[in-house]
Amino acid sequence: MVEQQEASEDAVMTRIGQAIMLLHGGDREEARNRFGALWSELGADGDALHRCTLAHYMADTQDDPGDELAWDLRALTAAEGAGGGRAGEHPDLPAVRAFYPSLHLNLAADYLKLQRPESARIHLQRARAAAESLADDGYGGGVRAAIDRLELRLGEQ
Repeated sequence: MVEQQEASEDAVMTRIGQAIMLLHGGDREEARNRFGALWSELGADGDALHRCTLAHYMADTQDDPGDELAWDLRALTAAEGAGGGRAGEHPDLPAVRAFYPSLHLNLAADYLKLQRPESARIHLQRARAAAESLADDGYGGGVRAAIDRLELRLGEQ
């Protein structure tokens, strides 16, 4: 039974990954359709890492900044749900925590697009604080550089 559940969870991550590849390949509409179908399948009680990952990327498929914000907020809510208030409760908690800098960075960018600079500043500060825990690798460096760029844009507001 455990092996079956793990295989099912791996299948979900594979499907999320396939939709991410479509998104990165420029097919936003098909990626949005696949993310939407997966979101419906997962439901509100689905695995927190799956919901966080899916919503995080679904936000990137949105044309309307308000819709993008809504999906980024869903991603943050899913990430927060993985902790359940007790450290170590969810087996994917370290993976979910690695999302926090990017989640807050995306929220800051969303709020900036919506001309809400104060909300953008709050999430940019949270992104910078969360980025301190990232490794000094390509991902960590990329997130920190994106935070710096958004900070410059926000300073011009």
